Amino acid sequence: MLTQPTVEKLNAMKLTVMAEAFREQLNCPDMAPLSFEERFGLLVDHQMLAIENKKLQTRLKSAKLRFNASIEDLEFRADRGLDRSQIISLTMNQWVKNSHNLFITGPTGAGKSYIACALAQKAARDGHTVLYHRLPRLLDDLCLARHDGSYYKLTSSLAKCQVLILDDLLITPITREEQKELLEVIEDRYGRGSTIVTSQLPVKAWHSGMQDPTLADAIMDRLVHNAYKIEVKGDSMRKKRSSLDQNPKPVTK
Repeated sequence: MLTQPTVEKLNAMKLTVMAEAFREQLNCPDMAPLSFEERFGLLVDHQMLAIENKKLQTRLKSAKLRFNASIEDLEFRADRGLDRSQIISLTMNQWVKNSHNLFITGPTGAGKSYIACALAQKAARDGHTVLYHRLPRLLDDLCLARHDGSYYKLTSSLAKCQVLILDDLLITPITREEQKELLEVIEDRYGRGSTIVTSQLPVKAWHSGMQDPTLADAIMDRLVHNAYKIEVKGDSMRKKRSSLDQNPKPVTK
């Protein structure tokens, strides 16, 4: 059997992983007992895995997550107050499929953004599109976009992604104009996508942190009623890491 023409045709069709797997099969004696269907199925599996990995890398690149975070690396120390069963349940991504929201609150440095990115990364691994924005910067970008012709492109990207992270809500007071911009974002996503909101303030304080109570009502109404909540406790993770850096443990063998 002439294998080289087959390999060249697979490469020409951009099935390069399948071509390489085909070469490996020919040089692997353990493959001999397998049927044609089994060997062909393995080739298809190799190619499909490569395609899925490439799609995942594209989703993660487009997401622009603040942290390269993963659920597997989360710390569930007692002082953080994280409910392990709740986190595991969220990793199933039913909340994403149902277009529900998620609020993550807690003191500065407690790891809210990391948790948000870890859950978003898991959603991306499961095939969902993800996008990260720090809210103060996004509000500035929306204002500028209205004047440079890029507003529709920006708002479309915010509306279409399946999971949108709005990080640092109310880290500074929100003006009435900024509330209007935020309401447009939330309204476009209502019932169509999931939004993760992180904030140092508890959810009950969000309304009073906004300048216009009527707009605040509209924003909260669209966010709160279908939202899960995670409240992170404990000292700043940054402070803990700084302390560890200054007092390194002795090297053991």
